Amino acid sequence: MEIRIDTIEGLGRAARAFVDAAGNRRVFLFRGAMGAGKTTLIAEICRVLGVGDEVASPTFSIINEYDSAGGSVYHFDFYRIDTPSDALDLGIEDYFESGEWCFVEWPEKIEGLLPDDAVEVGISVEPDGSRIVRMD
Repeated sequence: MEIRIDTIEGLGRAARAFVDAAGNRRVFLFRGAMGAGKTTLIAEICRVLGVGDEVASPTFSIINEYDSAGGSVYHFDFYRIDTPSDALDLGIEDYFESGEWCFVEWPEKIEGLLPDDAVEVGISVEPDGSRIVRMD
């Protein structure tokens, strides 16, 4: 799936398409440069899932948990961890095996701990400022 986002309305459509395309998959790895819009897209996806709380980057907390209409949503940001063992100390495997929605920013920091069935989501910034979201 590939979606171009060039307006706020486009962001909402992309989030809806993302949820529709997810099927039963629940672990998503968001890759993109700093400022590409990973957290913004995740926040909109959470809104589509029925999360009522404000969704913010878990840069310092590493994990944010939200309640949605369908259960828990976990949002991870591993940018600031030093070693993959730091993620193990947080119980990352339990989160990934929970069957709940898991959105992971900076997955390259824990590459060896990622589940084989995790879905890659790439966000790139185009010269005109729009974003291209690819979900494999």
